[in-house]
Amino acid sequence: MKKIIAIYGKGGIGKSSTASNIAAACAMNGKKVMLIGCDPKSDSSITLLGGKRIPTVLETLKEKKNVQKDDVIFEGFGGVKCMEVGGPEPGVGCAGRGIIVAIETLKKIYPEYLDNDLIIYDVPGDVVCGGFVAPIKKGFVNEVYVLTSGEYMPLYAANNICRGFNKIGMDLGGVICNSRNADRERELAEEFSDKIGSKLIGYIPKDPLVQSCERDGFSVLEKAPESEIAGVYKQLAEDLLANDERVKATPLDDDELRELSKKYSA
Repeated sequence: MKKIIAIYGKGGIGKSSTASNIAAACAMNGKKVMLIGCDPKSDSSITLLGGKRIPTVLETLKEKKNVQKDDVIFEGFGGVKCMEVGGPEPGVGCAGRGIIVAIETLKKIYPEYLDNDLIIYDVPGDVVCGGFVAPIKKGFVNEVYVLTSGEYMPLYAANNICRGFNKIGMDLGGVICNSRNADRERELAEEFSDKIGSKLIGYIPKDPLVQSCERDGFSVLEKAPESEIAGVYKQLAEDLLANDERVKATPLDDDELRELSKKYSA
């Protein structure tokens, strides 16, 4: 089965950084990869394209009737095909609905997109909005992962996202922890994953090299491929490609989550 995954998580937790580095690692391993950015900020692919933003699908649809593949799909590092959905101006319209329009456009202008070995949707974490779960509800995704850290609010968001997955009948592929150097963070992420019935599929230690590469407009895999953190992303990419386990997550209630977080606090 083709790997078509979506990564969800609290805003600012590092979804785009994680998604782009996974995409780069898989491409370096000879895989055909496509990254679809669903965040209105349209920054999912920026580190695969030398720091350059690309025209979004929604912007382009406003400007021309007959959108072509080359108008909105651009080749980045390692041959990764990049597309950004885009979104309305702040305070105007629903960003989630644009995802549905963009995916339908993708199917028309690039029907062979399913020939890629891995397709990654980088999605805002608000699964309450129907548009943001469109990749799942429309059947375009066959695996979902939730990204968190060991801090309480990202864990709270991850737990709530899992609750949303259950409501729409989507099983969870696993949890990824993007470290913020919280107390006993890996242990907490592992226990959280276990308690919701899943597993911690990857732990990304906090490394200033990631932000340094991003400021220069590159993924770690492109600018520092021999670094230790690049090795972490390579391993995570391998584990994601090999993973075939999916479970119906059992989210914790608020009190359970709070007690779990307190257990690992200083």
